[in-house]
Amino acid sequence: MANIVVVGTQWGDEGKGRVIDSLARTSDAVVRFQGGSNAGHTVVVNGEKFVFHLIPSGALYPGKKCIIGNGVVVDPQDLLLEIEALRSKQIELKDLYLSSNAHVVMSYHKRIEQIEEERRGEQRIGTTRRGIGPAYADKAARRGVRVADLLEKGVLAEKLRINLSFWKNFYGLDYSAEDLLHQYLEYGRKLKRYVTDTSLLVNRLMQEGKNMLFEGAQGTLLDVDHGTYPFVTSSNVVAGGACTGVGIGPTKIGKVLGVAKAYVTRVGQGPFPTEIQGKIGEILKEGGQEYGATTGRPRRCGWFDGVILRYAARVNGLDELILTKLDVLDLLDKIKICVAYKYRGKLIQDFPFELEYWERCQPVYEEMKGWKKDTSRIKIEKDLPKRMREYIKRIEEIGGLPISHLSLNPERSEFLSLH
Repeated sequence: MANIVVVGTQWGDEGKGRVIDSLARTSDAVVRFQGGSNAGHTVVVNGEKFVFHLIPSGALYPGKKCIIGNGVVVDPQDLLLEIEALRSKQIELKDLYLSSNAHVVMSYHKRIEQIEEERRGEQRIGTTRRGIGPAYADKAARRGVRVADLLEKGVLAEKLRINLSFWKNFYGLDYSAEDLLHQYLEYGRKLKRYVTDTSLLVNRLMQEGKNMLFEGAQGTLLDVDHGTYPFVTSSNVVAGGACTGVGIGPTKIGKVLGVAKAYVTRVGQGPFPTEIQGKIGEILKEGGQEYGATTGRPRRCGWFDGVILRYAARVNGLDELILTKLDVLDLLDKIKICVAYKYRGKLIQDFPFELEYWERCQPVYEEMKGWKKDTSRIKIEKDLPKRMREYIKRIEEIGGLPISHLSLNPERSEFLSLH
């Protein structure tokens, strides 16, 4: 098994958690490389739902190393709560590792994000208000608090003094530096056992020939550089982010797997060319239980977008695709696939960056007949309805890459291998 990076190809919520959980069985370590507790990966085991926000999805397998890389911004309170929640279900994280260089989400970051969203009014981004953006902003401005700082009282005290003074001038925030110092030193004390140089650890594991699985959060269209800016997250979601977010060279990556939903969803604000209003959108939302794993917000639903897939394949260098939630389409008489956009009479085949294009473009659809059959218990490829196989083949043609596996129901073991 090569060192594999798994990325979402849409706006997140594609089912990456299940894919990671499945691949983790044959991996030695699972490494999270970006994002924060604004992400939620859901895995269903024997009908019981597990939602991971910071801990890599491989945690459900004993003996797997679970590594949180330097590219992640870590809310220590959320991380400790997640550890405790797993412990309450008799899952002990004996092999959890946390990068000493990962930046910390502070309580004032959440307040800053709330204020900024309120000030934007109708132009708000639609963030989770978990403080992720302000934490990355502090990181880029070179005043961020890192995990290692939670273990050094003098360093943390000085950073708090600088940051609280800075943010008070902008937002009038009034936090007690002494209270925060005590609170975050206590977090550091509880997390100390997990803290290490994860770049060194990961590179040593690869030198030993271990199978490594790199896990991203969100999806390609939320990447801060390559997404529908400004309606994006604050980190690099694409496969290249695994190198900087962990501290490995690009030559170490063996394969990049993309995960796509058989339709498209989006949480929060921002452009969405194939969004469906009305009855069909409701069928997809309820059939796919399209509610955010982190916030519970209903997801906007739309037809599969081939323009997005081609773009995601290019910027991630995808080797193959895993298609999820196909069974949600079982009830539909007709199914549409977007193959291009039309803007002011001009046909657009490639992903546009200008916000005006996104707001005004119209999707160009191909329509296919639905298969109208319950597929949720199908185990082998030859049993798939003919029209479903035609739908899968058309997506492969549009994306220019093979679909290697399908997901037809939520259970962790239910992946159907193709070809």
